[in-house]
Amino acid sequence: MADEHYFSAQPSSEERPRTIRVTLAGKDLELRTQGGVFSPERLDSGTAVLLSRVPAPPTAGAVLDLGCGWGPIAIAMKLRSPQADVWAVDVNERALALAADNARIAGISIKSASPQDIPDDLRFATIWSNPPIRIGKPALHALLEQWLPRLEPGASAWLVVAKQLGGDSLQDWIAERFAADGLTVRRAATDRGYRVLEVRSGPGHSPE
Repeated sequence: MADEHYFSAQPSSEERPRTIRVTLAGKDLELRTQGGVFSPERLDSGTAVLLSRVPAPPTAGAVLDLGCGWGPIAIAMKLRSPQADVWAVDVNERALALAADNARIAGISIKSASPQDIPDDLRFATIWSNPPIRIGKPALHALLEQWLPRLEPGASAWLVVAKQLGGDSLQDWIAERFAADGLTVRRAATDRGYRVLEVRSGPGHSPE
């Protein structure tokens, strides 16, 4: 299954371990990837756009990489804000193991966890994500409905979505779906065919 990394806790594809060279937050690294995870051969271009466009994470508090894959976003977050408490979440157990391993290679510590293992009352000072568009709209919308309301008041989530894969329509859906919840959305940047969206929680927003 070509996109099983989006769906499978335990991918059935061959592991095919490899080492790739990447630069994250100005640090050159040799990190490990495997088959059955998202973009195992290189840093995905959407992720690269996101990392080049977002401001530094808050210096403290919990921050979230939603759909962490082998860990580039979470690692970049921790390198830029060493005192932040970085959570890397994914449904794919192979990806979670790689993210934790790659963080150790980078000389940092993150918390890689399945969605159900993150405390229900934990709120995030920021969320960064290259979300899994190919899971389809209903599943993608459910994912965002689960996590965007967990922003702290006044905090922002940053999402990167290819224009041709529905970046503009996703922005419209977020605006409509979360208007009553105190969340607003804007297009923060356009780069190499990608939209970078900022979803901001109003100062009075308090999730149930």
